[in-house]
Amino acid sequence: LQVNSNSCTSAATQHAGLAALGGPQDAVQTMLAEFRTRRDQIVNGLNQLPGVECIAPQGAFYAFPRITGTGYPADELADLLLEDAGVASLSGTAFGRHGEGHLRLSYANSRENISRALDRMNELLSRVME
Repeated sequence: LQVNSNSCTSAATQHAGLAALGGPQDAVQTMLAEFRTRRDQIVNGLNQLPGVECIAPQGAFYAFPRITGTGYPADELADLLLEDAGVASLSGTAFGRHGEGHLRLSYANSRENISRALDRMNELLSRVME
């Protein structure tokens, strides 16, 4: 599968890739601006949550907030967010022991869903940290 997927890419796919790279890039710039908006939205929202701190990521479409101020280990908080708030995140421990105290959240979603997730996280954290 590896050889056929990466080494034997069809000629049609190669030509399509060249056309995409050499063609208009307006859509790329539009999507880049949208992801910056989503990044800023999630980072600002995370920084308003109790016990959470987040710096703006410089690449990809993931935020990696520090959650040590919540008093919860990463695995436990990720489970709690999913089960009680319906917000999917990944424990930072999935990236090794130094990921403890962090969660990974994707912002490759609509602004409305990001806002909804932040609201649900705020409700949950406000309740469990009382």
